[in-house]
Amino acid sequence: MQSDNPTAAILVIGDEILSGRTQDTNSHHLAGVLTSAGIDLRELRVVADDHDAIVAALRALAASLGGAWDLVFTSGGIGPTHDDITADAVADAFGVELVVNDAARDILQRRWAETGVEITPARLRMARIPVGATLIDNAVSAAPGFSLGGVHVMAGVPSVFKAMTDWLVPRLPTGRPPVSETIEVMRPESEVAGELLAVARSFPALSLGSYPFHNAQGYGTNLVIRGLDGDQVAQAKAELSRALGLPA
Repeated sequence: MQSDNPTAAILVIGDEILSGRTQDTNSHHLAGVLTSAGIDLRELRVVADDHDAIVAALRALAASLGGAWDLVFTSGGIGPTHDDITADAVADAFGVELVVNDAARDILQRRWAETGVEITPARLRMARIPVGATLIDNAVSAAPGFSLGGVHVMAGVPSVFKAMTDWLVPRLPTGRPPVSETIEVMRPESEVAGELLAVARSFPALSLGSYPFHNAQGYGTNLVIRGLDGDQVAQAKAELSRALGLPA
Protein backbone atom coordinates (compact mmCIF):
# COMPACT_ATOMS: atom_id res chain seq x y z
CA MET A 1 0.00 0.00 0.00
CA GLN A 2 1.52 3.29 -1.09
CA SER A 3 1.43 5.90 1.65
CA ASP A 4 2.95 9.21 2.72
CA ASN A 5 1.93 8.55 6.32
CA PRO A 6 4.45 8.66 9.16
CA THR A 7 5.99 5.25 9.79
CA ALA A 8 6.91 3.47 13.01
CA ALA A 9 8.69 0.52 14.62
CA ILE A 10 8.04 -1.13 17.99
CA LEU A 11 10.62 -2.69 20.32
CA VAL A 12 9.15 -4.97 23.01
CA ILE A 13 11.51 -5.68 25.89
CA GLY A 14 11.19 -8.52 28.37
CA ASP A 15 12.27 -12.05 29.23
CA GLU A 16 8.68 -12.85 30.18
CA ILE A 17 7.56 -12.24 26.60
CA LEU A 18 10.27 -14.43 25.07
CA SER A 19 9.70 -17.24 27.59
CA GLY A 20 5.98 -17.38 26.84
CA ARG A 21 5.07 -16.59 30.43
CA THR A 22 3.37 -13.33 29.44
CA GLN A 23 1.45 -12.61 26.26
CA ASP A 24 2.43 -9.36 24.56
CA THR A 25 -0.76 -7.32 24.22
CA ASN A 26 0.97 -3.94 24.11
CA SER A 27 2.20 -4.14 20.53
CA HIS A 28 -1.22 -5.37 19.40
CA HIS A 29 -2.89 -2.43 21.13
CA LEU A 30 -0.40 0.11 19.80
CA ALA A 31 -0.63 -1.26 16.26
CA GLY A 32 -4.37 -0.61 16.25
CA VAL A 33 -3.96 2.88 17.70
CA LEU A 34 -1.29 3.77 15.15
CA THR A 35 -3.36 2.47 12.25
CA SER A 36 -6.34 4.55 13.40
CA ALA A 37 -4.08 7.61 13.61
CA GLY A 38 -2.65 7.15 10.13
CA ILE A 39 0.79 6.00 11.32
CA ASP A 40 2.06 2.98 9.40
CA LEU A 41 3.71 0.33 11.57
CA ARG A 42 6.63 -1.19 9.64
CA GLU A 43 8.49 -3.40 12.11
CA LEU A 44 8.13 -5.18 15.45
CA ARG A 45 11.09 -6.56 17.43
CA VAL A 46 11.31 -8.38 20.76
CA VAL A 47 14.47 -8.53 22.88
CA ALA A 48 15.38 -9.98 26.26
CA ASP A 49 16.13 -8.07 29.46
CA ASP A 50 19.76 -7.85 28.42
CA HIS A 51 21.49 -4.48 28.46
CA ASP A 52 23.69 -5.01 25.42
CA ALA A 53 20.83 -6.50 23.38
CA ILE A 54 18.56 -3.56 24.16
CA VAL A 55 21.29 -1.03 23.33
CA ALA A 56 22.03 -2.76 20.02
CA ALA A 57 18.35 -2.88 19.07
CA LEU A 58 17.80 0.75 20.01
CA ARG A 59 20.82 1.93 18.02
CA ALA A 60 19.71 -0.05 14.99
CA LEU A 61 16.19 1.29 15.17
CA ALA A 62 17.28 4.86 15.90
CA ALA A 63 19.69 4.75 12.96
CA SER A 64 16.70 4.33 10.63
CA LEU A 65 14.74 7.26 12.04
CA GLY A 66 13.88 9.58 9.18
CA GLY A 67 14.47 6.71 6.78
CA ALA A 68 12.68 3.38 7.21
CA TRP A 69 10.50 4.92 9.92
CA ASP A 70 9.80 8.20 11.66
CA LEU A 71 8.94 6.97 15.15
CA VAL A 72 10.14 4.21 17.49
CA PHE A 73 8.14 2.95 20.47
CA THR A 74 9.39 0.69 23.25
CA SER A 75 7.44 -1.33 25.80
CA GLY A 76 8.79 -2.70 29.07
CA GLY A 77 11.61 -2.35 31.55
CA ILE A 78 11.07 1.04 33.19
CA GLY A 79 9.78 -0.15 36.58
CA PRO A 80 11.42 -0.17 40.06
CA THR A 81 13.23 -3.55 40.05
CA HIS A 82 16.81 -4.53 39.21
CA ASP A 83 15.79 -6.05 35.85
CA ASP A 84 14.10 -2.84 34.69
CA ILE A 85 17.05 -1.67 32.63
CA THR A 86 15.47 0.06 29.65
CA ALA A 87 16.20 3.59 30.85
CA ASP A 88 19.87 2.66 31.37
CA ALA A 89 20.00 1.13 27.89
CA VAL A 90 18.38 4.15 26.24
CA ALA A 91 20.87 6.48 27.93
CA ASP A 92 23.77 4.33 26.73
CA ALA A 93 22.33 4.01 23.21
CA PHE A 94 22.14 7.80 22.90
CA GLY A 95 25.38 8.49 24.80
CA VAL A 96 23.75 10.63 27.50
CA GLU A 97 23.69 10.52 31.29
CA LEU A 98 20.84 8.88 33.24
CA VAL A 99 19.79 11.05 36.19
CA VAL A 100 16.91 11.45 38.62
CA ASN A 101 14.71 13.90 36.75
CA ASP A 102 13.33 16.68 38.98
CA ALA A 103 9.96 16.82 37.23
CA ALA A 104 9.58 13.04 37.31
CA ARG A 105 10.51 12.91 40.99
CA ASP A 106 8.01 15.66 41.81
CA ILE A 107 5.24 13.80 39.98
CA LEU A 108 6.00 10.60 41.87
CA GLN A 109 6.38 12.28 45.25
CA ARG A 110 2.99 13.97 44.86
CA ARG A 111 1.36 10.63 44.07
CA TRP A 112 3.11 8.90 46.95
CA ALA A 113 2.08 11.65 49.36
CA GLU A 114 -1.55 11.26 48.27
CA THR A 115 -1.50 7.50 48.69
CA GLY A 116 0.73 7.27 51.77
CA VAL A 117 3.40 5.28 49.96
CA GLU A 118 6.92 5.35 51.36
CA ILE A 119 9.66 6.83 49.18
CA THR A 120 12.34 4.21 48.66
CA PRO A 121 15.42 3.95 46.44
CA ALA A 122 13.65 1.29 44.38
CA ARG A 123 10.68 3.56 43.73
CA LEU A 124 12.96 6.48 42.90
CA ARG A 125 14.45 4.35 40.10
CA MET A 126 11.29 5.23 38.16
CA ALA A 127 12.34 8.91 38.23
CA ARG A 128 15.62 8.20 36.41
CA ILE A 129 15.37 9.76 32.95
CA PRO A 130 18.06 10.22 30.28
CA VAL A 131 19.27 13.81 30.01
CA GLY A 132 17.45 15.66 27.24
CA ALA A 133 14.35 13.47 27.31
CA THR A 134 10.80 14.76 27.73
CA LEU A 135 8.24 12.99 29.91
CA ILE A 136 5.27 10.89 28.83
CA ASP A 137 2.29 11.26 31.16
CA ASN A 138 0.99 8.24 33.08
CA ALA A 139 -2.53 8.69 34.42
CA VAL A 140 -2.59 5.22 36.02
CA SER A 141 0.43 5.04 38.34
CA ALA A 142 2.13 8.44 37.76
CA ALA A 143 5.56 6.97 36.93
CA PRO A 144 6.32 8.63 33.59
CA GLY A 145 7.68 7.29 30.35
CA PHE A 146 9.90 9.48 28.22
CA SER A 147 10.78 10.46 24.67
CA LEU A 148 14.29 10.98 23.37
CA GLY A 149 15.44 11.51 19.80
CA GLY A 150 12.32 10.08 18.22
CA VAL A 151 12.23 7.06 20.56
CA HIS A 152 9.21 6.88 22.88
CA VAL A 153 9.81 4.71 25.95
CA MET A 154 6.75 3.30 27.71
CA ALA A 155 5.89 0.83 30.45
CA GLY A 156 5.29 -2.89 30.05
CA VAL A 157 2.22 -3.13 32.32
CA PRO A 158 -0.67 -3.12 29.82
CA SER A 159 -2.91 -0.66 31.69
CA VAL A 160 -0.03 1.78 32.11
CA PHE A 161 1.14 1.28 28.52
CA LYS A 162 -2.37 2.05 27.28
CA ALA A 163 -2.55 5.22 29.39
CA MET A 164 0.79 6.41 28.04
CA THR A 165 -0.28 5.60 24.47
CA ASP A 166 -3.53 7.52 24.93
CA TRP A 167 -1.57 10.57 26.04
CA LEU A 168 1.28 10.33 23.55
CA VAL A 169 -0.18 9.43 20.15
CA PRO A 170 -2.45 12.51 19.81
CA ARG A 171 0.69 14.63 20.25
CA LEU A 172 2.56 12.96 17.38
CA PRO A 173 2.50 13.69 13.63
CA THR A 174 -0.25 11.60 12.07
CA GLY A 175 -1.57 10.81 8.61
CA ARG A 176 -4.60 9.31 6.94
CA PRO A 177 -6.05 6.12 8.41
CA PRO A 178 -6.58 3.40 5.81
CA VAL A 179 -9.97 2.26 4.54
CA SER A 180 -10.53 -1.49 4.74
CA GLU A 181 -13.06 -3.82 3.09
CA THR A 182 -13.39 -7.59 3.52
CA ILE A 183 -14.91 -10.25 1.26
CA GLU A 184 -15.57 -13.60 2.94
CA VAL A 185 -15.70 -16.66 0.68
CA MET A 186 -16.15 -20.30 1.64
CA ARG A 187 -13.31 -21.36 -0.62
CA PRO A 188 -9.68 -22.17 0.21
CA GLU A 189 -6.92 -19.67 -0.64
CA SER A 190 -5.69 -21.77 -3.54
CA GLU A 191 -9.01 -21.36 -5.34
CA VAL A 192 -9.06 -17.56 -5.14
CA ALA A 193 -5.34 -16.78 -5.54
CA GLY A 194 -5.56 -16.04 -9.27
CA GLU A 195 -8.43 -13.58 -9.01
CA LEU A 196 -6.78 -11.88 -6.03
CA LEU A 197 -3.49 -11.47 -7.91
CA ALA A 198 -5.21 -10.01 -10.97
CA VAL A 199 -7.02 -7.37 -8.93
CA ALA A 200 -3.87 -6.59 -6.92
CA ARG A 201 -2.04 -5.88 -10.18
CA SER A 202 -4.85 -3.57 -11.30
CA PHE A 203 -4.68 -1.56 -8.07
CA PRO A 204 -0.96 -1.23 -7.14
CA ALA A 205 -1.65 1.55 -4.62
CA LEU A 206 -3.75 -0.83 -2.50
CA SER A 207 -2.86 -3.70 -0.22
CA LEU A 208 -4.73 -6.96 -0.90
CA GLY A 209 -4.32 -9.96 1.38
CA SER A 210 -5.89 -13.36 1.98
CA TYR A 211 -6.47 -14.86 5.42
CA PRO A 212 -7.71 -18.46 5.58
CA PHE A 213 -10.02 -19.78 8.28
CA HIS A 214 -11.87 -22.96 9.17
CA ASN A 215 -15.24 -23.22 10.86
CA ALA A 216 -18.20 -25.60 11.06
CA GLN A 217 -19.06 -24.84 7.44
CA GLY A 218 -15.62 -25.78 6.17
CA TYR A 219 -12.61 -23.93 4.81
CA GLY A 220 -12.89 -20.29 3.83
CA THR A 221 -10.84 -17.18 3.12
CA ASN A 222 -11.20 -13.56 4.11
CA LEU A 223 -9.99 -11.31 1.31
CA VAL A 224 -8.99 -7.93 2.72
CA ILE A 225 -8.52 -4.77 0.66
CA ARG A 226 -6.84 -1.79 2.31
CA GLY A 227 -5.84 1.64 1.09
CA LEU A 228 -5.98 5.37 1.69
CA ASP A 229 -8.36 6.07 -1.20
CA GLY A 230 -11.85 4.90 -0.28
CA ASP A 231 -13.07 5.07 -3.87
CA GLN A 232 -10.25 2.83 -5.08
CA VAL A 233 -10.91 0.36 -2.28
CA ALA A 234 -14.58 0.21 -3.27
CA GLN A 235 -13.67 -0.26 -6.94
CA ALA A 236 -11.23 -3.05 -6.13
CA LYS A 237 -13.80 -4.78 -3.94
CA ALA A 238 -16.39 -4.63 -6.73
CA GLU A 239 -13.90 -5.96 -9.31
CA LEU A 240 -12.79 -8.80 -7.04
CA SER A 241 -16.38 -9.69 -6.22
CA ARG A 242 -17.23 -9.91 -9.92
CA ALA A 243 -14.16 -12.03 -10.62
CA LEU A 244 -15.25 -14.46 -7.89
CA GLY A 245 -18.83 -14.58 -9.17
CA LEU A 246 -20.19 -12.73 -6.14
CA PRO A 247 -22.61 -9.80 -6.02
CA ALA A 248 -20.62 -6.56 -6.43
